[in-house]
Amino acid sequence: MSTVNSQLKIYDELISRCSRFERKGKTMFFTSANGYMFSILNKAGEIGIRFSKNVQGDYLEKYSTTIIKSYGSVMQGYILITPEMLNDEENVVSLLNESYDYVMSLDPK
Repeated sequence: MSTVNSQLKIYDELISRCSRFERKGKTMFFTSANGYMFSILNKAGEIGIRFSKNVQGDYLEKYSTTIIKSYGSVMQGYILITPEMLNDEENVVSLLNESYDYVMSLDPK
C-alpha cells in the first residue's frame, strides 16, 4: 500500500470524527469551508492543517513541526502533522475542529 493510500485511510478516519465537514477531492484530498481550504493530504502522504498566523507560530513550536509543502509550494498558515502528533488522534481531531472554526471566522470567499 502506498504512503498516500495508507495516510488517506488515517486522514479519512480523523475527518469522520468531525461532524461539521467532510473530506473532498478525488486526486488531491482536502477539507474546505467558507471558501477556504483548511486541511490537506499532499502527494507525499503528509497531512497539513491551517491556522491563523499567531496560532500557527505557537503550534510550530509546541509540536516541533514545520510548515507543510504541497506540490512544491509552501502552504502558508498550515502546519505539518507529524507521525508523533498522529499518536494522539483526539488531539488531531481537536486541531481539525479548531481549524474549521478559524476558517469559518474569516469573511467568506
